[in-house]
Amino acid sequence: MKPPPFEYHAPRDLGEALDVLAGAGARGKVLAGGQSLIPIMNMRLASPEHLVDINRLHELDTVEETAGGVRVGALARHSRVERLRAHPLLGQALRLVAHPVIRNRGTVVGSLVHADPAAELPAVLAVLDGSVRLATAGGTRDVAARDFFTGPLESAVQAGELAVSAYFPNTRPRSGTAFREVARRHGDYALAGVCAVVTLDEDLRVERARVACIGVGAVPVVVDVPCERRPAATVGWDEAVRAVREATDPEGDIHASAAYRRHLVGVLAEQALKEAARAAV
Repeated sequence: MKPPPFEYHAPRDLGEALDVLAGAGARGKVLAGGQSLIPIMNMRLASPEHLVDINRLHELDTVEETAGGVRVGALARHSRVERLRAHPLLGQALRLVAHPVIRNRGTVVGSLVHADPAAELPAVLAVLDGSVRLATAGGTRDVAARDFFTGPLESAVQAGELAVSAYFPNTRPRSGTAFREVARRHGDYALAGVCAVVTLDEDLRVERARVACIGVGAVPVVVDVPCERRPAATVGWDEAVRAVREATDPEGDIHASAAYRRHLVGVLAEQALKEAARAAV
């Protein structure tokens, strides 16, 4: 199928892009990587009257490492961010995103705005308490991850706004990270997935553990899991697994039942927590 008719805009700078978006309002969509938008337009699941192509806005093609974290611009491709290894958990997640051809074109910020509950990057932003910066012709605002994802394929981006960057905070000292998922084929959307962050204290005992789950809720499900304050290698994660399963609300479909997904997310949580704890030592 082909997309419905639309007016194409190719702004040359950020100011022009924001002016075009302000005029288009709810009738406009932003084109960056296009790996999600173009297919849903072709299937007539989205019918924007204005398509605003931001690929000429080179000022948004940035990856900035700071003492506190990493800020990724709206045109930074998956593959570039993965190669830079700017953030351990971000790199672990990006290796699981689709296929190399998709990662060469798709953007990190675009994936966040698309807000697919089975996608990896929204979970990373959520578990790290990151944020997304939104811009209009009148200024900018930062939206925390907990407020950014509002439902399946729904985010806090309002009509006329452009997501210009995302901020991924660094983990605390003596922290380890991991991302585990199960998909029918490598690169497919996960049936369920879990990213984990485990932090140790000065005596190398588990101090804090947190996970974010995908494919088992309308938005990434973040759980601060109970953990035993013991050396990482001796910790049992049974209580954490129960907490994760109780916090998730998966739906069944032709690929997996709700019960299977709930069981699977617990298995993946235990694996991710153990791996993250080993990495923290």
